[in-house]
Amino acid sequence: MKVYEGANLRNLALIGHGHAGKTTLVSAMLYTAGATPRLGHVDDGSAITDYDEEEIARKMSISTGIAFVEWGKTDAKVKINLLDTPGFNMFVHEAKMVLPMVDAALVVVDGVAGVEVVTQRVWGYCNDIDLPRMIVVNRMDRDRADASRVLESLTNAFGRAVTPLQLPIGSEKSLTGIVDLVRMKAYTYEMGGNGKGKEGPIPADMAGVAKEAHERLVELIAEGKDALMEEFFETGTIPEEHLVPALHEAIREDKLFPVLFTSGLGNIGVDELMDFIVDYTPAATEHHAITGQPADGSAESAVRKGTDNEPASVYVFKTMSDAFAGRISYFKVFSGVLKNDASLQNYNRNTQEKFAHISLIQGKQAVPIPELHAGDIGSVAKLRETLTGDTLGDKSSPIRYPFVQLPEPAITFAIEPKSRADEDKLGVGLHKLMEEDAMLRFFRDPQTKEFLIAGTGQQHIEVVVSKMKKRYHAEVVLKAPKVPYRETIRGKADVQGRHKKQTGGHGQYGDCKIKMEPLPRGAEFEFVNDIFGGAIPRNFIPAVEKGIKDAAARGYLAGFPVVNFRAILYDGSYHDVDSNDLSFQMAGRIAFRKAMEVAKPTLLEPIMTVEITVPDEFAGTIMGDLNSRRGRIQGMDNKAGNTIVKAEVPMAEMLTYGADLTSMTQGRGSFSMEMHHYDTVPQQLQDKIIEKAKAERGEVKEEEE
Repeated sequence: MKVYEGANLRNLALIGHGHAGKTTLVSAMLYTAGATPRLGHVDDGSAITDYDEEEIARKMSISTGIAFVEWGKTDAKVKINLLDTPGFNMFVHEAKMVLPMVDAALVVVDGVAGVEVVTQRVWGYCNDIDLPRMIVVNRMDRDRADASRVLESLTNAFGRAVTPLQLPIGSEKSLTGIVDLVRMKAYTYEMGGNGKGKEGPIPADMAGVAKEAHERLVELIAEGKDALMEEFFETGTIPEEHLVPALHEAIREDKLFPVLFTSGLGNIGVDELMDFIVDYTPAATEHHAITGQPADGSAESAVRKGTDNEPASVYVFKTMSDAFAGRISYFKVFSGVLKNDASLQNYNRNTQEKFAHISLIQGKQAVPIPELHAGDIGSVAKLRETLTGDTLGDKSSPIRYPFVQLPEPAITFAIEPKSRADEDKLGVGLHKLMEEDAMLRFFRDPQTKEFLIAGTGQQHIEVVVSKMKKRYHAEVVLKAPKVPYRETIRGKADVQGRHKKQTGGHGQYGDCKIKMEPLPRGAEFEFVNDIFGGAIPRNFIPAVEKGIKDAAARGYLAGFPVVNFRAILYDGSYHDVDSNDLSFQMAGRIAFRKAMEVAKPTLLEPIMTVEITVPDEFAGTIMGDLNSRRGRIQGMDNKAGNTIVKAEVPMAEMLTYGADLTSMTQGRGSFSMEMHHYDTVPQQLQDKIIEKAKAERGEVKEEEE
């Protein structure tokens, strides 16, 4: 395999809404470039970048797939690294993680649907990092595909910088080719053919439209550039030798978002797309300098310019587990040259790693290569401690590149192994899957004692459970998690707790008087020692506190922890012989329970901050649904055809929200939520919760007996 330097490298991420045809487009590019012997299809599981058995079964991308093509009309070919990202809401975080690794984004839009929810979301990700992008309107051979309607949708969503560089010849099943508006030539194709277009004149019925579109394009490129404007006014056009570099610069600087047309399934326009990538998208050497933090923890920033003569540094942006190769790390060489068998320092973990057998990635195949230059993307197996987000490099020039910030998981399930054998495999399997998936969480709730698994949505968790079964032979059951209610008091109490027990020999005696009063939310528990004159010896006072804490942890109304209260120990008595730690612990518990009887106990529930993004037409439905869930609307915002609703909603009402939102919005809505505060449960609901909790505790008691 030939080694490419940065000037001859193009790194692109294919992003966009699900079912826009990103994976099929990658397959068509690989086939047209001769990298594969046949055109891969998602439907039959032969697509190069959708090779995981879950992706094949579900016919959708779940994680980022990587491939490369060598392309060019001369001997000096260019290597194009293609990162095929998922387009479904629950997996779109994969796109956010890889966008900093590429030099441009290929925003793939469906020729019928136009701009969709995820299209706008990933466009926003690109805006956040000023990433150059171009738009490919794919699946133009579909029924009801309409170029003018899609262009209008794109312009409305992303502004006048969106401009076509091509026009399709024909439409739907009669799609035969494209018109290049830069070179003003037409290219025709055979549907489902080898992808090589035949150059010819623009069809007569399109000549006028093409000429107008060409002039608009030239005028847009010339804007703000005096020399080009003068040339445009003098001659009415700009020659190709001036137009191409000007267009390249406009794309690199985000001043222009060109639109191209293809059919991945019909393999139409794919060769022109790759020509466009080679000529107009930024090379790896044009990637802006990367700012990181010195690995020694100092406040100063460190910068890498992304050239071969800088110290070597690589960033691991993805980790996969393979049954045979073990842990596989996908990385980008941000600076320097990485040679086979090089030893690099992991700055995040302060360990040394050997890069034995570095490879290029072609779907699930590893293609060996002796070295990788700055800007290239590769993989290596069996790094001992390195995980996603780690930076490695020359020990003498430490730097840590920033990790992409992801939102917190939106949905949580309780997870139980089906058998003892499954229990043994559960932890190992889940931790390996967590290495692969940055949005997956696995933890134990300290209050409910349940093992919980959290992810972006129900489908995400279902995929994880399926992988657990197929890869690690661990079967689990998913349940809705228990809501971590808490208890508190609204009034004050002044009580005495006395524990007295007389048996043969030494007895037990502990006596304490406490006052109990509420504290503000979030204050948890405060113990005040107000004993004077030795009514209780100093060494027994911690025992009273422990007794109160233990009783509070067990709850009073429904078995949930009691919080937000102060206990003031102000008096008591003791016996020289019979008093001990255990006696005063019991006295503390008795005092606590007596205090709860008179201090107006009540239930608290967790309130979540929820942010929901839906197309405008569903805003009314969402608002009504939130009101029915006891939600309090905190604000609304409109952004590019979407309504963003912010609300505070009880957790108990949000346990099934992922599936409900999908149903209400036809799969076009998304949400995120995080814990905000605890608030009092309405009285009519408290009685039901307490009754249910007591019944469950009764069942547990019977089972134990």
